[in-house]
Amino acid sequence: MGCTTILVGKKASYDGSTMIARNDDSGSGHYMPKKFLVVHPEEQPRKYKSVISHVEIDLPENPMRYTAVPNAVEGEGIWAASGVNEANVGMTATETITSNPRVLGADPLVVYQPAADGREEIAGGIGEEDIVSIVLPYIHSAREGVTRLGSILEKYGTYEMNGIAFQDQDEIWWLETIGGHHWMARKVPDDVYVVMPNQLGIDQFDLEKALKDQPRYQCTRQEYTDLEYMCSADLKEFISKNHLDLSMDGVLNPRDAFGSHDDSDHVYNTPRAWHMLRTLNPKSKIWDGANAEFTPYSDDLPWCMVPEKKVTVEDVKYVLSAHYQGTPYDPYASYGEKNQRGAFRSIGVNRTDFLSVIQMRPGMEKDSNILEWIAFASNAFNVLVPFYATVDITPDYLSSTTKEVTTDSFYWVSRMIGAMADASYKSSIFHIERYQESVMSKGHHLINQYDALLEKEADAVKRMALRQEANQAITDMLKKEASDTLNKVLYELSNQMKNAYSRSDA
Repeated sequence: MGCTTILVGKKASYDGSTMIARNDDSGSGHYMPKKFLVVHPEEQPRKYKSVISHVEIDLPENPMRYTAVPNAVEGEGIWAASGVNEANVGMTATETITSNPRVLGADPLVVYQPAADGREEIAGGIGEEDIVSIVLPYIHSAREGVTRLGSILEKYGTYEMNGIAFQDQDEIWWLETIGGHHWMARKVPDDVYVVMPNQLGIDQFDLEKALKDQPRYQCTRQEYTDLEYMCSADLKEFISKNHLDLSMDGVLNPRDAFGSHDDSDHVYNTPRAWHMLRTLNPKSKIWDGANAEFTPYSDDLPWCMVPEKKVTVEDVKYVLSAHYQGTPYDPYASYGEKNQRGAFRSIGVNRTDFLSVIQMRPGMEKDSNILEWIAFASNAFNVLVPFYATVDITPDYLSSTTKEVTTDSFYWVSRMIGAMADASYKSSIFHIERYQESVMSKGHHLINQYDALLEKEADAVKRMALRQEANQAITDMLKKEASDTLNKVLYELSNQMKNAYSRSDA
């Protein structure tokens, strides 16, 4: 899937939170309705079978409760996408990434082969459909997420290249698959943010340290604080045997070894990273003009940067909604050369299914510190809404999505607002801006109110009731604001109908 990810370390965020966020985008010409719900232990299978690859995996007997944003339409599998478990570990999966023929020739992807010509079917490996469901319910830290997924990749393989983020209160880890069975992971430094388009991203990796630290992969952060890199046990031999290290100085560059720098990357991938970095670090580098240090075509864009100011949830939403505002490439611009508009793939693209921002706030009780911010459909026209993640149920407006278009579903209302506002952009964008500001402001306000109530309440049952009450109050506000905005953009678009006429009957 075409997605975009941003990760924010706790010293880079405005309130000391770790934050992981990802646009989940459908493939071209395809839209997948999504819903936000809670998966309980009794709903988790003990024997998992993938719809796409037919791989079968025995799962542990003790799954935890977790949130998820699965497909609302049956047929292609679960695609749980993003969530938080009851051990306060967050995960988003996956960011589809690129590779090169040398890697894929040395360790081919494990692709499903149906039965044919008297040959029995051969199961494929795991993929985006499966990863959250088979990992998140069983992990107790971000590190454990890396090691569990790594062991599954080594055993079953994968049929696609992916990047996956894991998060707890202290750490964020980013894992990238390499070919069918190999992988590497790097801890996100606390004082940086990371941007990831659909391209292998890690630009620096200490292979020797990763291999030396292997006996400590299972250690907790309290036991081993300076773990920075992890990888599959035979990665060094794999690189050497297949001549994957292209460096002249012996310093491994993972992008060169495992990734791609195709012409298509310079239209589809690198411009997104360029724009996000340019937005969050406008003064740190020269991004434009003849003397630019980095351009939309640069293959050496930094994987991570220390931001010029601390990053907020609003910043995350803005960059993941971006369509190259302030550049010649904005498809909605009324300035610049027309042939430049829409030249690059927008970040906030039309076929975004949802955006999830998982925010783990410090200094709070562990049953109320995590907010999962949710948005559906195209980010340029939608709103990001906070919900307490430690709950037993989610509001019906977000959890009951079906394939049928209805105004009773936040997903479908968001799709309708986006399509209408795009078609009437100049007259509707004002309504969208007011909608986004109003929902974000009121969302923050309601969270602040319920944080204060939770601080005074000690009883666990009552605290759960308060969090679920808060989520419903936020939803009631959201439904009202979304309905009002839908009415407004429908009016604006109706005025632009080709059969419009200015004279009335009177």
